[in-house]
Amino acid sequence: MRFIGFTVFFIYVYCEIKFFVIIANSIGVFLALICILATSIIGFSLVKTQGLKNFSIMQQKIVSQQSLKNEVIKSIALFFAGFFLLIPGFLTDILGAILLIPHVQEYLVKFIVRKMPMKSKVTSSTTINRPDDIIEGNFVRKDDE
Repeated sequence: MRFIGFTVFFIYVYCEIKFFVIIANSIGVFLALICILATSIIGFSLVKTQGLKNFSIMQQKIVSQQSLKNEVIKSIALFFAGFFLLIPGFLTDILGAILLIPHVQEYLVKFIVRKMPMKSKVTSSTTINRPDDIIEGNFVRKDDE
């Protein structure tokens, strides 16, 4: 199992370096490095704005006691997009940018929801803290002897 992981890692590194060399030969090394840096900065700003938008939608659904599974899956897609954009390289930047596309996120949500049916129940904190839910009583601590 470790051998497969190492093999996949080295194949990824080889492809990433090969792709960088191809890009650097066509546009120049300095410009290729600037492109990697720019895609990371632009990608992180997009992840931030979409994440805040998704967070506000989650808050609205919590208030209206609706299911959050679609927004949770979108949040996970945004997390992976941010992770892929953090790793330097063109291939991971492309994969991260693909995960930022809303139609791809909707497709992932539909695919995952179909494969993994989840039941969710949203409860408000006001229903938990009702006065009739409080049970009063006394207790006595008995030490084991």
